[in-house]
Amino acid sequence: MKVFTKNSELTAFLDTKREAGLEIGFVPTMGALHKGHLSLMGYAQQQTDISVCSIFVNPTQFNDKADLERYPRTPEQDLAMLEAANCDVVFMPSVEEVYPEPDTRQFSFGLLDEVLEGARRPGHFNGVAQVVSRLFDRVKPHRAFFGSKDYQQVMVVKQLVQNLHLNIDVVACPILREADGLAMSSRNMLLSEEERQAATLIYDVMQVSKSMKEKKSSVLATRQAVISILSKKSIYQLDYFEICDAKTLKAIHSWEESKHVVGLIACYVGKIRLIDNLVY
Repeated sequence: MKVFTKNSELTAFLDTKREAGLEIGFVPTMGALHKGHLSLMGYAQQQTDISVCSIFVNPTQFNDKADLERYPRTPEQDLAMLEAANCDVVFMPSVEEVYPEPDTRQFSFGLLDEVLEGARRPGHFNGVAQVVSRLFDRVKPHRAFFGSKDYQQVMVVKQLVQNLHLNIDVVACPILREADGLAMSSRNMLLSEEERQAATLIYDVMQVSKSMKEKKSSVLATRQAVISILSKKSIYQLDYFEICDAKTLKAIHSWEESKHVVGLIACYVGKIRLIDNLVY
């Protein structure tokens, strides 16, 4: 496994692989790796010749400085996990290496900027677009692998690739869950023992919403049921739960409005904000 911290060294190495006709698979991460990240690495290894993982906590996508400071960082553990997973290349740049000058580019993603994460975290997706476009420029992957837990982010990255006319296949990989259903996330390690136990309710209420759809309850009743369940304990603070068209993220008001439906949730458990989704 080769580890690079400089753009020039990474690019020079990958150029030789590309010239040899090898396909490059890329897994961008912010570190604090878990089995979910390793599953993305597995898809990259299955579908391409050279697996590349980046570890970079991107400051431009945090609209809350406290959240940036709190974000877990475990570089030594991350490298050990990637080596054990037979990752070929790791890119661990500094902030100065990624942003030698301030990135003032502004991206537009239409409705995706205005709903759910876009509405709650102003500037978040612009920061994601800034860093992903820069990493894509360094790695020049044939395929890039993202976890579907960040459902809206995957849609944003696909739109980014389209807007910039990049020849990159963005692959959305299935959510990996703990045995009790909690979606794997780097933020989970910030939960106290009590909060970790409480966090399982997020997946439980998503299952309730799916069941209600199957029983032909209305969209409004389904939303109200989820909100009601979470409001009964003070450890939870629901940010949003929406039922949307899976291809546009436009909120729906009846099941008949869309053939492809997804429920998306963001909920604070204590001070830690967790997100999840379920395609019905």
